[in-house]
Amino acid sequence: MKKIITVLVLTIAFSFTAQAQKKGGKNPVERMLKKMTTDLSLTDAQQKEIEPLLIAQMEDRKQLAENREALKNSGSKPTKEARSKMKEDRETKETAMNTKMSQILDKEQFEKFQKMAKERKEKAPGKKKKRDN
Repeated sequence: MKKIITVLVLTIAFSFTAQAQKKGGKNPVERMLKKMTTDLSLTDAQQKEIEPLLIAQMEDRKQLAENREALKNSGSKPTKEARSKMKEDRETKETAMNTKMSQILDKEQFEKFQKMAKERKEKAPGKKKKRDN
């Protein structure tokens, strides 16, 4: 009996440790900025200009997620017009972000930034399927 309890306690302890390590300890803005700095060879000045954009984008995404969760919890689904408006808003924000990034990055960096964004979009449907299962 003691062995079973010990095994259960250890299993639970290891699962909590594994979950804690997945977070990475850094906030998403820091991780994204670090990845962009590495992949795009950003200068310090570019990093300082991009960081507020990423923070604003993250706050906006957080707000959208909260709105989706509230809608989901209410049990109602958005109308076709509401979904269309959400999609249009998302595309407008993406275009605005691309415009700002094109002003901060040089041509080569911006092309690489767009390529990274495209790859992220292509991976996104797979992530959603995994998350839903």
